[in-house]
Amino acid sequence: VTRAMEFSGYGMLSHYVRIAMMTISDIVEEVEFAFNEYVTERKYQPHTVFLSTIGFTLFIVWLYRFVFLQEFGLWERFKLSVFQMVRSLPIVGPQIQKQLDKALDDMSGSLFKLPPGMKYVNSLPKSGMTEDEVLRAIKGYQKMGHVNWESGKVSGTVYSGEPELTRLCTKVYGEFAWTNPLHADVFPGIRKMEAEVVAMSLKMFNGGKDACGTMTSGGTESILMACLAYRNMAKERGITLPEILAPVSVHAAFDKAASYFGMKMVHVRMDPNTWMVDLKRMKRYITSSTCMLVGSAPQFAHGVMDPIAEIAKLGKRYGIPVHVDACLGGFLIPFMKKAGFELPPFDFSVDGVTSISADTHKYGFAPKGSSVILYSSRKIRHHQYFVQPNWPGGVYATATTAGSRAGAIIAACWATMMNIGEDGYVASTKKIITTARYIEAGLRKIDGIFVFGNPEVSVIAFGSKVFDVYKLSNALTAKGWNLNSLQFPPSIHLCCTLRHTRPGVSDRFLTDVKNAVADAMSRPGEKTGGKGAIYGMAQSIPDRRMVSEIAWGYLDCIYDTKRQESDGPINGMHH
Repeated sequence: VTRAMEFSGYGMLSHYVRIAMMTISDIVEEVEFAFNEYVTERKYQPHTVFLSTIGFTLFIVWLYRFVFLQEFGLWERFKLSVFQMVRSLPIVGPQIQKQLDKALDDMSGSLFKLPPGMKYVNSLPKSGMTEDEVLRAIKGYQKMGHVNWESGKVSGTVYSGEPELTRLCTKVYGEFAWTNPLHADVFPGIRKMEAEVVAMSLKMFNGGKDACGTMTSGGTESILMACLAYRNMAKERGITLPEILAPVSVHAAFDKAASYFGMKMVHVRMDPNTWMVDLKRMKRYITSSTCMLVGSAPQFAHGVMDPIAEIAKLGKRYGIPVHVDACLGGFLIPFMKKAGFELPPFDFSVDGVTSISADTHKYGFAPKGSSVILYSSRKIRHHQYFVQPNWPGGVYATATTAGSRAGAIIAACWATMMNIGEDGYVASTKKIITTARYIEAGLRKIDGIFVFGNPEVSVIAFGSKVFDVYKLSNALTAKGWNLNSLQFPPSIHLCCTLRHTRPGVSDRFLTDVKNAVADAMSRPGEKTGGKGAIYGMAQSIPDRRMVSEIAWGYLDCIYDTKRQESDGPINGMHH
């Protein structure tokens, strides 16, 4: 009976398919007949029909590319066009430009102002400086700035700073100062160290037999390399504009990769309660052009872990690679279980995870300038490589963006990992996570502010529904704290490091926050001034290109060496 029912169902399906095919065939014949009749009645020449067909086909191709194969969607492009049109108006444009110029002038006058008695160097000294003179000049540069990161009042930035580790890295750097991994035959020790840093990292993330990776200069380059590999894989499959599908909260380096490599960035909203990526929405956004799915472990802004296992299931189901961005927490989350903290799965043990980025220069405590990008197979890593086999200078091949690299950075990273060891990382993880959760619990007890989501690692973000949270940021800055201001929605966060685990730091932070919140609550409607006002204003500007122009001005200030009459001697040397 069952077999009969199966055959009966198959027969019905075949019957309906035949009917559908016949219907489509009839429609095509009717359209063909109507078209021929239309052409005959109007006596169109064959060459006219031929050229019209080509023109119509080209129009359809152009329309498809205009709508679908662009970095930005139609709505975003429409808004940009409207803003450009408004700024071109003779009345509005000059006023907007005047305000922009004023903001940039204020910025250039207030940022990076030199201390009394210091000038910029704009040309080589006539005669070379002696060692003592150079060291004296360096002391002047070193004393610039007023932020005391050693006291634990800075969010992130310096993750260790322990004197013993500093001395070790300084010695190792000196031993390998002139090495370059581009010349592996000349510096085989550096090649071995780099391979071992990658191998140790793979072990931490449960990499399989075919797992591999490379070192990079930092988290941004690690992310760029992963995106490049997946873009190249997508191009081989004939995808014209590969799409990165990632949460809104994902690191901006993915947007940079899309800009650099001609990809399309597709952002997925977060769940407003958990601040994790909305998985249902991510599934809906998957298309035939999606070349990678991304999840953060944890994300930078709010310190929340995305549901990596669920994202990996989507990747497996649709045959899409899955990248885990663990740049921030990469040297915490592998040790959390041994430190006594449970986490959802996030590494290569999760079926479907194909790559992981992790920064050795954050919680790995290595000097700045090192990170790793790890892959589940060598086949993926090959798509990251660049090879020029026809260069007159020889076959040119590099694993990452740079050609020459500082071998001393690799050596210092290797020395750091070997010096700390697994037990050391477990111990530091326990101290940092314990401190972060203590601070989180304390913040939740303060009326007037709230903590975003469920931060499971080292970052705690908080905001307010009562007052402008940037007012709180200003107040904490006045007390010597240097926190990260966030936007969309307005918030600030603290990234806990070893500096915050020192006695009294967390309690001092909570006390300062509590007092600052009480002050803000007493004047909830008061306008925010200073940098907080600037951040709030930048958030409210609908034309994001204007914000970009202000950011360009900031970057210009970084490289500005204009001398003022009030500036003192060059090199910070006071005679």
